[in-house]
Amino acid sequence: MEVQGSGSIIRNPVFVEMAGIMYRENKHAIKYIVPGVLIIILFIYIPVIMNFRYSFFSWASYSKEKRFIGFENYIRLFHDDVFYTALFNNTAYAIISVVFQIGLSLIIAWILEQKFLGNASKFFRIVFYIPSVISMTVVGLLWQMIYNPNIGLLNPLLEVIGLRNLTRDWLGDKNTAIYAVISVSQWQYIGSTMMLFIVAMQKIPQELFESAAIDGAGGMKQFIYVAVPQCKEAILMNLIVTIVNAFKVFDEVYIMTGGGPGRSTEVLGTYLYRAAFRNNEMGYATAISTVLFLITFFISVFQLQFYRRQIGDSK
Repeated sequence: MEVQGSGSIIRNPVFVEMAGIMYRENKHAIKYIVPGVLIIILFIYIPVIMNFRYSFFSWASYSKEKRFIGFENYIRLFHDDVFYTALFNNTAYAIISVVFQIGLSLIIAWILEQKFLGNASKFFRIVFYIPSVISMTVVGLLWQMIYNPNIGLLNPLLEVIGLRNLTRDWLGDKNTAIYAVISVSQWQYIGSTMMLFIVAMQKIPQELFESAAIDGAGGMKQFIYVAVPQCKEAILMNLIVTIVNAFKVFDEVYIMTGGGPGRSTEVLGTYLYRAAFRNNEMGYATAISTVLFLITFFISVFQLQFYRRQIGDSK
């Protein structure tokens, strides 16, 4: 048997033809990839680099003069009590969002997939999902009225059910304002993650549930030992999106409280906005945005690595 060397393989007409086909196909693919890469570089990577550079300067919106001050913006930021209040609020936002948008929505998805609900399941899916398609501006104004201590619905409802001692100005009390805003976000977005979990559960082979039932596993054990592990990919991806969005939150807080009362509901997004467009401290604002970028970046990298390890282990 004659063994061909690498040189003879390269000169083989079949190999040459295959290489030509692959080159032509890749050449056409590059034509479609390059514009997307250029757009990403132009509108994402270059602005991020420029933002980091500008954070070392003191400058205003309508002035061409930029005065280099080194790390002063960052030193000021890490000595600013409002920054730590904002960071705490974002962290609380992330923790509560994980509990409700991941944990509770997973339980709701499981319940809605049970056969005993019948056609009512479709109705409840719509009910839970509708808030997620409503504009955040509408949602914010709606809940402002619900929380209103004079004309709102929440306080009268608490009085009717015998919880009069809990009535208060929910958005005007610095101890409850941030949690009132966070609650609105859970009400709005729990339906969207629920639908994603429903889709994931529908892909689980029914044989797994039947086998678990034969082994004596009830509904709760089937949920814990079959549904949750089989939805691992959906859980991890929703976890990444939920936590990153919790640190990027802006609309809810800006519409409902504007960061008040005082600065008790300030988050990093509203703090950045206030510094840039109210105080006209663009250098300080870019320092805040750089810190916000680094927080979301490292959270995303950590979660993606964790996701890959978990998916790799499951395979």
